[in-house]
Amino acid sequence: MKSESKPKLAIFDTFKTRSNDLTGEAKRQRAIISILGNSANPAERTRTGISQKIAKKQEISWKNIYSGIFRDLDEILLPMEIAEEDGRLPLKRGPKALQEKGIPYYHLTKKGILVGLAINGIETMGPQLKEFFSRSDSIEKEFEKVLTKFMTTSPVFTYSILQKYVKAFCEDKINELLPFDLSKLKNISDENLIIQKEILSAFVKLSSQEKKDVVGFLEKIT
Repeated sequence: MKSESKPKLAIFDTFKTRSNDLTGEAKRQRAIISILGNSANPAERTRTGISQKIAKKQEISWKNIYSGIFRDLDEILLPMEIAEEDGRLPLKRGPKALQEKGIPYYHLTKKGILVGLAINGIETMGPQLKEFFSRSDSIEKEFEKVLTKFMTTSPVFTYSILQKYVKAFCEDKINELLPFDLSKLKNISDENLIIQKEILSAFVKLSSQEKKDVVGFLEKIT
């Protein structure tokens, strides 16, 4: 008997011939996660509501993407515990059994918030990071102070770290997202992180004038 494949998050998947272009599945999963993380209205967080919100932005019929949304939720995001049911909305029409049961709507889990931090950009990073650490345990809290400080002084750097962490999970380079432990990245060779560490380590050893010179140099090339 063939074993069932493990659900895989596709938010970083790109086309083989166009490595900078996200696949349709990647864009769809990103959109679902963003809606679940940012929409307060439960009606927008049902399968139909999510489909309608994405379809409106793309100017297409929501019925054309509903099956994809259904599949992403039921086969990927829910089994992976990135999203979970948040409640049910009553139905006024349709079969009586369905009216009594209601329509489920969803929200992000703690793991889902972490994934959202890796795809939603720096604009919403502040409140998302605060919410994530409000749910964290003592082991995860050790990263809170530094990341919160970096978020205000170096938001792009902070965002890149969160991206690398979640992407490493998507590429099976780390086994689990939680508990949140950035030391898991230490075993993953990443040239950008190595360069950033080298620059920072060298910078703190410079004199005040040398630091000004370095900053001036970097401002000329970036």
